[in-house]
Amino acid sequence: MFKKFSIKQMDGWLIVLMMLLTGIGILAISSATASFGDEDLVKKQLVFFGIGFVLMLIVMSIDYHMLGDWYLIIYVLTNLVLLSVFFLGKEVNGAARWISIGGFQLQPSEFAKIAMILCCAKLIDKYNKKINRLWPILVIGAFDFVPFILINRQPNLSTSIVLVVILMIQLFVTKLDFKYIASAVGIGILIVTVAFVYIVKNPDQKLIAKYQRDRIVNKIHGGDSLDERYQTTQAIHAIGSGGLKGKGLYQGSISQLNYLPESQNDFIIAVIGEEFGFIGATGVIALLMLFILRGLWIARGAPDDLGKFIVVGYIGMIAMQSFVNIGVATDLLPNTGIPVPFISYGGSSLWANMIGMGLVLNVAMTKEETMF
Repeated sequence: MFKKFSIKQMDGWLIVLMMLLTGIGILAISSATASFGDEDLVKKQLVFFGIGFVLMLIVMSIDYHMLGDWYLIIYVLTNLVLLSVFFLGKEVNGAARWISIGGFQLQPSEFAKIAMILCCAKLIDKYNKKINRLWPILVIGAFDFVPFILINRQPNLSTSIVLVVILMIQLFVTKLDFKYIASAVGIGILIVTVAFVYIVKNPDQKLIAKYQRDRIVNKIHGGDSLDERYQTTQAIHAIGSGGLKGKGLYQGSISQLNYLPESQNDFIIAVIGEEFGFIGATGVIALLMLFILRGLWIARGAPDDLGKFIVVGYIGMIAMQSFVNIGVATDLLPNTGIPVPFISYGGSSLWANMIGMGLVLNVAMTKEETMF
């Protein structure tokens, strides 16, 4: 069940990049929480990282082919946990996404993303030779649709969309004919456009929650409501005031005076932009891009399709979450609840990302050729 590995087999580049991103995150969290003298969040994040590192090593130690063989069990358990949120979940700001276990608030949807990366990778690998037929696509789509609905109804629109994007990225690297990909993209754009117009034009629509529609409409029309625009406006001011080099660690007026509440979570980039400036924020983006490129390099050298589908799914998740979070902080996108991988505060997000890291490193250690 467990396979032996040495430190030399581990992909050092990816681990170093992960450590740098996590270190920057802990430093930014320390600054974001310094104004109210709360060191507990920093300590908790360090504990989360330690536990996450152990989880990563455990996942690395189990052959990913064996994990793939368990995909149906993992899939059923994932959906059961997501379903339990509706009965046991703690509601915060109108959304029930968290379950309290042993004093910790866990967000099952974060772990569901990693579970579905593995499960969909196995299912796609199973049907890859027949992928250009209609029924395998329908089976795979239906497979992903169940957790999509369960997460969307929490409501958690942004995370449910991440599931769809992950699946699309995994399907893109299959043997699927390009004409089918182009057709699917065209149909997808049409459906999204129609749904978007319907949501914007109908205040009483039932497709998404009211607060989600308000964010979209606010983004389109540039609403001036203090409640709707407050965090985004403060994030823009924080990033803009940082200039080229930033104000220095613990010196950001907006973050230190708590004008940007809960900045350690979804708006941690604003703290980095204010205190480390354009150079610091660009450096973080560069690290994320290097992480993504390294992951793609590992996918390129994967020994089989299952490993390739796992890696591209995980890297696709990291890329999308990074793009969306930074897009929200810079007012390019409507406000969502997606954290920056490894940087934002939160045990569920960090643990899920490190479990995913374990899967990627697992594939990297099984490679047939040495990668520099």
